[in-house]
Amino acid sequence: MNTIIIEQIRPELTWRLRRDVMYPDQNISEMKMPEDNDGYHFAAFNEKYIIGVISLFHKGTDFQFRKFAVANDEQGKGTGTILLSYVLDFAIAMGAKRIWCNSRVTAIGFYQRFGMVQTGKTYSNIGIDYEVMEKIIES
Repeated sequence: MNTIIIEQIRPELTWRLRRDVMYPDQNISEMKMPEDNDGYHFAAFNEKYIIGVISLFHKGTDFQFRKFAVANDEQGKGTGTILLSYVLDFAIAMGAKRIWCNSRVTAIGFYQRFGMVQTGKTYSNIGIDYEVMEKIIES
């Protein structure tokens, strides 16, 4: 595996990969979220290309990561693990007491490897099943 570098980026730099991985039938302009300007956005770079993105939002000590995407041809190579580890550490350094996400049901096992637990709160959106997962940070 090549060296992966994580950097904070502008929100619009997440949009192409968000679309390509998560919503391939939509336009890039549809990837903007109203809260994008209030969040932190990170990218995993392999040499000079963005191969993973994640966005982090918070209210007080409650942090949610969203729109976590790794390029299809980079999945399963450790990029997501490196990127999520970085963001969890960042959130904790920023004072997080709870970190959570809306996990696709198919990704629950991945998040459990980071100490996240299922909350039992589930829903479906555009044919995809989700469960809220969280990690409580002990002081």
